This record gives sequence, structure tokens and C-alpha cells, in this order.
Amino acid sequence: MTQTLETHTSENGTATTAGAKLHARAQHGRTAETMIHVPPATAPTRLIEGLPADAKDSLTWAETLSFGRYTHLELVRGTRIRITDLDGDACVHAVLIRSGAQHERLNVADTVKVPWQAYMTTGHPLLSDAGRLMATVVADSSGQHDALTGTTHLAGNTAKYGAGSAHSLSPAGRELLTLGGMKHGISQKELPPSVSFFKGVTVERDGSITFAGSAGAGAAVELLLHMDAVLVLANTAHPLDPRPEFTGSAVDIVAWQAPQDLEALKSGTLNVDLGPEGRLALHNTELDYNARTSA
Repeated sequence: MTQTLETHTSENGTATTAGAKLHARAQHGRTAETMIHVPPATAPTRLIEGLPADAKDSLTWAETLSFGRYTHLELVRGTRIRITDLDGDACVHAVLIRSGAQHERLNVADTVKVPWQAYMTTGHPLLSDAGRLMATVVADSSGQHDALTGTTHLAGNTAKYGAGSAHSLSPAGRELLTLGGMKHGISQKELPPSVSFFKGVTVERDGSITFAGSAGAGAAVELLLHMDAVLVLANTAHPLDPRPEFTGSAVDIVAWQAPQDLEALKSGTLNVDLGPEGRLALHNTELDYNARTSA
């Protein structure tokens, strides 16, 4: 799936302000293969089918994100996000930044170190450097994710594909994530390292890292937010992808309010095993939340 773009010239009447206004208003109601849907309930059936019945009444985000693009949104605690790899060739790089306390961000090192697990799947905690849960992977049909090698950067993409700037034909993940972060007051210097979904790696016995590819079309991962946070996503190539061409596929993103899932996770009835380290991080998060809300 590709993003639909339209060339604006004097031929379609946009050479004047009045013509541009008429042209813009004529686009109302039109759709493209990749776009954000406002309101979310207007999204194609594909995005919202299979969601819990009550989720359809509390949708906060519905978007199809093309390859080579980024997106971002500030979401509240208790939001559940589903990301689906449509054609099996996406690679979604993600960072989390706490709302109202931007010094607290995703810490990839702790996300791997604390649960004693480098391979993310259901039950894996996404941790901040304050020892708190920012999000938990609560469902996963892919199993091909990466918390070790980070994302692509300008120099690497330029050397491999001929360009790497955010608006080029082969944008690097770091450049795209920077644009999303800056819209929430986070500079590139402040942007934390990212995790990536749908393209996995394997750590060999000698410590080397091997690219493991994807799980195929239709794989999905779901995150549950434990705090108000900005989620920035960049769908672009994996740094270890061996293919010489810049290529990939779109993803569907849908989010809904699911505070009952937070309660179920705390009570142990969500069918997600956090492990002892994850439960301690959850306890730290709840202490902080209770202190802030009772103040």
C-alpha cells in the first residue's frame, strides 16, 4: 500500500487563494489508502473488525501508515493500541515520552535488562529509566521484534540508499522520529533509542546479531499504556535489512480506551504474565499514579 499524493498546479485551479480554497474543500470526504481517520469511527471496517465490542465506542486513533512515513499522538493512561503489519513487510520503530514529564522516556536498556529477556512478546514491559512501566505488550501474533539494534540514521541510509533525510525517498528512522518528537517539544538530542516491531533479530552464541525478518502478513502487536504518554512511530527500513532497495509495507494503527485492562492486569486476570520484575515495575507505576492523583 502506498500513500496517495496529488500534484497541485494552476491546471486544477490552485494558482489563486480562492481556487486553492475551492480545491481544498472539494477534497472533503475523499479517502486514500493511507491516512488518519477523523473521527476514528469512520475508519474502514478492516481497522476495527475484531476489536472488543466496547472498544468501538471509545476509539481514539485509527490510521493506516504508509512505509516511509511517521505518526504521533498523545494518549491517556489505559489506552490500548493495536498495530497490524498488513502485507508482512513493515518495520515500525517506536518511542514513548511521558506527558507532562518529558524527562521520563522509554529506556530500551532497562526494557531488555530488567525482565531478563531480549526478545519482546506478550507480557514484555516497556520501561522508563525511573523503573516504571510505560506500556506492556499485551498481545502479539508476530514475535518478530527488536529491542537491540535501534533504528536507521541519516548517514547509514545515505550510504545504502542514496538519501536518508525525513523528506527523501528513503527516510531514516531517526529523522522521522525526530519530527514526531519535536511536535511534542522533544529535540533529536533528547529523543531516546527506539524499539521496533515486525522485523526481528537473533543473538548468536558469539554475541553477533542476525536479521530474522518478519512473521508475515497480518501479524499484530498490542500495547497497553500505564501512563499518559506520547507515542511516536516511524515505519521505515530495519538497520540490518540486507536488501539493497528501500522497500516495505503499510500498517494499520487503532487505539481505544481500555482502563478495565489496567485493572485486569493488576489483578492478574488479563492472561498476561509480567514476571516478578514487571510486577514490581507495575507497583512503582501505580504508586506514582496514586500519589499524583491524590495530591
